[in-house]
Amino acid sequence: MLKTIRAFVIISAVATFLVGNVRAIPKVSRVGRYLYNADGSRFYIKGIAYQEQGTVVASADNPFGEPSSFIDPLAQGDACARDIPFLAALGVNSIRVYSVNSSLNHDACMNAFSRAGIYAIIDLALPLNGSIDRVSPSWSTNLLNQYIATIDAFSKYDNVLAYNVGNEVVLQDGTGIAPFVKAAARDIRAYLLAKGSHALVGYAAINGAANWRDALANYLSCDPSSSNSGATAIDLYGLNDYEWCGDSTFQASYAGTTGDYAGYNVAAYFSEFGCITSPPRLWTESGAIFSSDMAPVWSGGIAFSYFPATSAQGQFGMVTISADGKTVTTSDDYDRLKSQYGLASPPNSPSQASVTAAAYPTCPTANSTFLASTVLPPTPNQAACGCLENALSCQFTPSTSNYSAIAGTLLDTGCDLLEQAGGSCLDIGGNGTTGIYGRVSDCDPAVKLSYVMSQYYEANKRNAQACSFAGNGTVNPHASSSVSAIAVASSCISNPGATFAPTAAATTGAHTSTSSSVKGSNANSAVGNPRAVGGLVAMTFVGLASVVLMLA
Repeated sequence: MLKTIRAFVIISAVATFLVGNVRAIPKVSRVGRYLYNADGSRFYIKGIAYQEQGTVVASADNPFGEPSSFIDPLAQGDACARDIPFLAALGVNSIRVYSVNSSLNHDACMNAFSRAGIYAIIDLALPLNGSIDRVSPSWSTNLLNQYIATIDAFSKYDNVLAYNVGNEVVLQDGTGIAPFVKAAARDIRAYLLAKGSHALVGYAAINGAANWRDALANYLSCDPSSSNSGATAIDLYGLNDYEWCGDSTFQASYAGTTGDYAGYNVAAYFSEFGCITSPPRLWTESGAIFSSDMAPVWSGGIAFSYFPATSAQGQFGMVTISADGKTVTTSDDYDRLKSQYGLASPPNSPSQASVTAAAYPTCPTANSTFLASTVLPPTPNQAACGCLENALSCQFTPSTSNYSAIAGTLLDTGCDLLEQAGGSCLDIGGNGTTGIYGRVSDCDPAVKLSYVMSQYYEANKRNAQACSFAGNGTVNPHASSSVSAIAVASSCISNPGATFAPTAAATTGAHTSTSSSVKGSNANSAVGNPRAVGGLVAMTFVGLASVVLMLA
C-alpha cells in the first residue's frame, strides 16, 4: 500500500515537470558503431520493455511461448499517462515495444513519451502471421506493406529511435532464414531514406553459440557487393542476453560475449536483459553494461519487463496493474532496477569527432554452422503481384474473412495436387541457403495460392470444378482462356530479382493484407525441394483433397 501512495506523489511531481517542458526531444544519430546525441555526447539506451503480454497458447508448435494476440501499448493514452511517472522514476530514456497497430492513434502516448525524454524502439512484426516465418520464410508484399504502414503511422513523431525488422527470427538450426531478414533491412532502410527519416534499422537476436551467433551479427551488417555499402546493413544490432544471473561479475558473464563483438562495425546493445533463474533479480549487470568495460562495444540495454510477462522460466514483470487499470503497484524488482539505473554513469567517449564512418565488410562465407546465402530475396513488388493476381485464371476467393487460417493448408494441398498433375510450386518458393527465389516468391500468400490454383485448374483443362477448392476459388471471367498462369507470371514479373526503394501500398486494388507467410505452409521452402510443400497437409483437408482429385 505504501508503494501505491508514493506512486501518486510521483505522478503529481512528474506531471508538473511534463507540462512545463515541451521542447523537442534531441535527435540521436549513429556514427560508426556508436550512438550520439545532437550535442555530440554519447547516447546509451537505458531502457525497459514496455508491452503487456498477449494471449499465449501453449503447444508443441509454440516452443517460445509467443503470444497469438497483442495489446498496442502506444495506443492507450490513459495507460501511458499512468505509467510515464514510473518510467521516469526508473530513469529510463527508451522503451522497446514489440507490436503496434498502425490503424490506431498513437498521438497521446508518443507525444507524452517525447516530452518525458523517452525514445521508442518499435518492432515492425506482429504475432502469428505478421512476421517472417521461421518454418516457411518469405519476404513478401504483405509483410512489406505492414512494415511500411507502421513506419508511416509513426513517422510524425520525433522520438522513434529505431525500427526492428525482426526479433529472434534466426535460430541455430535455421540460419538460412537470415537472407530474408537482411532483405527486410535493405528495403526498410531504403524506404526510411526516401522519407527523410533518421530512425535506425535494427534487429534483435537470440543469444546462442558464438559460431553462428557472431556470423549472423556480421552478416546483418555486411555488404554482399563488397563495395563498402551500407545499403543492406542494419544500424542497430540487439542481443537478447540473459547470461548474467544473480550477483555475477563482468568477467563471469559478459567478458566473453563483449570480446566476441569487439570489432563489430555498427551500434550494438542488449535488446533484452534480466535473468530470473537466480532470484531475486539484483540488476547489478546494469553496472557492467554502462561501465568502461562494455561501453567501447555496447550502447546500453533494455531491461525485461515493465509489465508482467510469464514464461516457462517464471515471471519477468516489475509492476502490477489494478483491475480497473488505474493504479500501478511496484515490486522490489522495480526498486532494485531503479537503484541500479540511478548509479549508471557511462563514459562519454569516444568523442563523436574522433569516430570514423562505419565500414561494411564483405559478408562471411557460408559454412556448416551458418548457411545464409549472400544473394538476397528481391524487393516485394506490389504492382507486379497485383498484375499477376488480376490476370490469373483461377482466383482465391475464401469463404471466410480470416483467410490466413486456411491459406496455408490450401497451399500445401494445392501444391501436392499440382505436383501429382505434373506441375510444380517452385515459382512461389524461396531458399535462403541456395539464394534461389521463385518468380512469385515475393507476392502475398493469397496471390501465391491463386497462382497454384490457376495452374491446377489449367492442368485439368480449365474445368470450373477444379478451381473450386471446396468453395475457396473462383474462375476469373476476365482472364484469357489461352494464356497460362506461368506465362502471366513471366509477363507481370519480368524482372523477378529486382531491388528498388519501395513505396507505400495503394489502399485499393490487389491484396494488401498484413498477414505474413501463412502458418502451416511449407511452400516457401519449395525451391530446391519440391516435395517440401506437401509435408503439412492437415487432416482436416483430406476431404478437400479427395474432392479435387475426383474432378481431375
